[in-house]
Amino acid sequence: MINFLLVDAFTEQKFAGNACSVVLVNQFPVDSLMLSMAKEFNQSETSFVEKTKETNKFNVRYFTTSSEIPLAGHPTIATAKALLHLNLIILNDASNLTTIQFNLIEGPIDVEIQHDLKKNVDLIVMKQRKPKFFSLHDPDVVLPFFGLEKSDLFPDSLIQTVSTGTKQMMIFLKDKKSLQKAEVSNQKALDSYKDSSDFFCPFLFTMEGIKNGKTFARMIGYGQEDAATGSATGAMSAYLWKYGFLDERKFIAEQGHWLGRPSEIHVEVSGRRDDVEWVKIGGNAAVVLEGLI
Repeated sequence: MINFLLVDAFTEQKFAGNACSVVLVNQFPVDSLMLSMAKEFNQSETSFVEKTKETNKFNVRYFTTSSEIPLAGHPTIATAKALLHLNLIILNDASNLTTIQFNLIEGPIDVEIQHDLKKNVDLIVMKQRKPKFFSLHDPDVVLPFFGLEKSDLFPDSLIQTVSTGTKQMMIFLKDKKSLQKAEVSNQKALDSYKDSSDFFCPFLFTMEGIKNGKTFARMIGYGQEDAATGSATGAMSAYLWKYGFLDERKFIAEQGHWLGRPSEIHVEVSGRRDDVEWVKIGGNAAVVLEGLI
């Protein structure tokens, strides 16, 4: 029997944030079986976790319903929460910070657990990979995919592929009105463009938050709209910092409110504007259910 959990990430409340299935295995099954399980769970991502002999170190792989991906934000937060729930993480008795390691297909990442001395968890934080900036995209080509015009873009902003582990296309819009009206008008055309380009998903955002956020975002154009996208939020944060649109290194990014699944992602950016070193994204999570396969 295989143990699995359904975890809502970037929220402290059940039935909010972004849901992720977390599957605990003694040894990774063959790829085809993991993909079949991800399709069965039918979440945006499913995480598979293999314990190692070393304390607080785990082998982790992420699958969408169609393929494996190298890095994802909300599954990382959800996976850490699942491991905490199952008492598989040993928290530091002497400080308010415990660092664990996830060994991913492209190398290890550190995940920080911020907690009090009574081991109540406040925040789960992942340090993403050094941001990389890739292709620029023609607004005249990209914006019609979403029923948008150049006037919907934030002034002097670029449409660009950015990655802190997964390549996402950044589309910076001027306000929530433009963001809300964005809808994919021709999925086949968008898919064709994506296949010929260099990004995994488009990420549309504005610097008008809903409640506590500095930013509010939507990930559309790839299956069901995402309620919280940690990898793209990291890329967005690096983009905003590099091009001088952010004046604070720490802020809250919001997503999912229009889906009825509000999410809050805590962000920290480090480095010069011309050399962004890293982005940390964090949040809490809630275990919704646990079962056996």
